[in-house]
Amino acid sequence: MKKKLNQISEQQKIETLDMLYTAASAVKGRDATKAFLHELLTPSERIMLGRRIWIARLLLQGYSQAEIGEKLEVGPNTIWRVQKWLDDQMPGYREAVKGLELELEKRSKSDSAPFSFNKLKKKYPMHFLLFPTKGK
Repeated sequence: MKKKLNQISEQQKIETLDMLYTAASAVKGRDATKAFLHELLTPSERIMLGRRIWIARLLLQGYSQAEIGEKLEVGPNTIWRVQKWLDDQMPGYREAVKGLELELEKRSKSDSAPFSFNKLKKKYPMHFLLFPTKGK
């Protein structure tokens, strides 16, 4: 039987969210997180969650709400809600975006070096078939 959010007791909400947060924090690594979210959320939910993080990233980079709305084709209410979360309600959003920026910066540095492991692996993929590597 389906229940609406307002029909669930506060104690059940707390316990349910605790299970979700504990399960999410137990997942280690990008691939495991990807699999976890793929199984947990519908494709639409994953995309919408990713878009909110993208909006938060653009807001923190100084883009205006009009620029974000035009770039991502989202309404002003969605942008306003993410801005509100960033401002006061959800400091975890800001931390998640900071972590995302660090990861993207790390990726761009590792991919830009001409003789980096990733560049060599992309250029000579057959050489790496017999030697399994960790990560990517």
